[in-house]
Amino acid sequence: MGIELHRGAVAEVIVDFPPVNALPAAGWHALADAVIAAGADERTRVVVLAAEGRGFCAGVDIKEMQRTSGHDALLAANRGCAAAFAAVYDCPVPVIAAVQGFCLGGGVGLAGNADLVVAADDATFGLPEVDRGALGAATHLARLVPHQLMRTMVYTCRPVTAWELHRFGTVLEVVPVAGLRRAARRVAEEIAAKDPLVIRRAKESLNGIDPIDVKRSYRFEQGFTFELNLNGAGDRARQRFLDGR
Repeated sequence: MGIELHRGAVAEVIVDFPPVNALPAAGWHALADAVIAAGADERTRVVVLAAEGRGFCAGVDIKEMQRTSGHDALLAANRGCAAAFAAVYDCPVPVIAAVQGFCLGGGVGLAGNADLVVAADDATFGLPEVDRGALGAATHLARLVPHQLMRTMVYTCRPVTAWELHRFGTVLEVVPVAGLRRAARRVAEEIAAKDPLVIRRAKESLNGIDPIDVKRSYRFEQGFTFELNLNGAGDRARQRFLDGR
């Protein structure tokens, strides 16, 4: 349980926090460390980011926040998310997200910052942040869906399917759940067969021409999460969620 790194030309970073892969603050930092370590290894040509269980990532561990007095857990989780998202974006080699089941909140942050996404046919993507009294990862959702749909998803918390993202071109392939890891690895091996120096420079060049600074944009969003917590709205929303209301 936790974060596993399997090294190789195609490195794998595996998330495993049952039951729903809602990561505690330490888990986000461990994920960042694993992706950074994979990218720093000269043997690595591609990183596959995948997860065990029935969902890719359900975001932050809200229970951890609610059982911790003060704002320390919130601050730690927000810094952890920022670190993990940045590690995926800044990884010097392409990162492929292999997404199954639910991809929510922080999961969208990871998938949105990945270079490409392969998804299982049961995958759904969503930002329930408004219902949790928080804001964030719209920066990354905007890399997966058109702008007006992104706004609708933020306001309503409605999810979209992998098939919808495939139609937008932001999910490369949609495959049966049993073949997800295999499909992601197939694409990874295609990229890994290229000249590794050229691929690393390609990743650097593509990041350099991005129209939006995703790290700065995400931290701007997080500022409103802090505001909502200071006025009590965040805590009330998280407690409603835990109470099933």
